[in-house]
Amino acid sequence: MIIQALAFYLFAAMTIAAAVMVIAARNPVHSVLFLILAFFNSAALFVLMGAEFLAMILVVVYVGAVAVLFLFVVMMLDIDLVEIRAGFLQYLPMGGLIGIILLIELLLVLGAWIAVPEMAAVAGVPLPPPDQVPNTRALGAVLYTKYVYLFQASGLILLVAMVGAIVLTLRRREGVRRQSVAAQIGRSREDSVEIKKVPSRSGA
Repeated sequence: MIIQALAFYLFAAMTIAAAVMVIAARNPVHSVLFLILAFFNSAALFVLMGAEFLAMILVVVYVGAVAVLFLFVVMMLDIDLVEIRAGFLQYLPMGGLIGIILLIELLLVLGAWIAVPEMAAVAGVPLPPPDQVPNTRALGAVLYTKYVYLFQASGLILLVAMVGAIVLTLRRREGVRRQSVAAQIGRSREDSVEIKKVPSRSGA
């Protein structure tokens, strides 16, 4: 128990520190790297709770796809840090207002938190599945029945984010020849084939 408690405090402290560095780092690339570190430590916390499926999904999906996608987008866009900092004071009141609203929502959630299972049963909060049901099976039963539409909506959001990243990184540069599929398909025979009449014994 002592080793599990020490591991929990270690991973939790690393997760909080990495999350703070995500918003405190000056370089966007460093922020994405700290985000990957936060994901790995969160996966370790899931393993400690016995939710190994969520831990693997967090590593494979978020670290292997989403965070790496963020990293490539940030590196390809070549973000101008001076221009971003110039508009910081302009958006500071709106950002502060949104931060205060999020803080109030978090306090309301923590204030209504029920930590005792007996009180949760009285309040009508659904209890976790029994021990004989595997973690993956219980998660799939809930995800593909009650929350199937939200699950599909999250997939569409990720698809739109991927397409948006591709569109943002697609640049037109002068002097670079690109393939135009529409022009290739739409050209006629007269534009592609030219008949030359070569006299006999004169060569091509």
